[in-house]
Amino acid sequence: QLQLVESGGGLVQPGGSLRLSCEVSGFTLEYYTIGWFRQAPGKEREGVSCISRTAGSTINADSVKGRFTISRDNAKNTVYLQMNSLEPEDTGVYFCAADRNAFLPMCILGRMNYWGKGTLVTVSS
Repeated sequence: QLQLVESGGGLVQPGGSLRLSCEVSGFTLEYYTIGWFRQAPGKEREGVSCISRTAGSTINADSVKGRFTISRDNAKNTVYLQMNSLEPEDTGVYFCAADRNAFLPMCILGRMNYWGKGTLVTVSS
């Protein structure tokens, strides 16, 4: 059974950092494009960052460029999202998703087949 489980969320002050993890099981990570998405209260879900199968390419939303970094460790079946210089606007539930056939432009639009249940990130003083 294909599963994605996010962890690492929590409460952080503005300007702080968090690292989210997405651990996958039931499939071979190296064959899948992986993305991170978020949904703020009262807003639609948006793409944050995506990474290609080989980690050779990434794509990031303009709102997080220079602050967030996506990476993957296929041997550990885990994808990470390092978030620095966090702002209150980054608050939301963060989800990871996987798709075997998605290219990065499709990924950032959320056209992914498999989704985790999310982890909550709250940026507040």
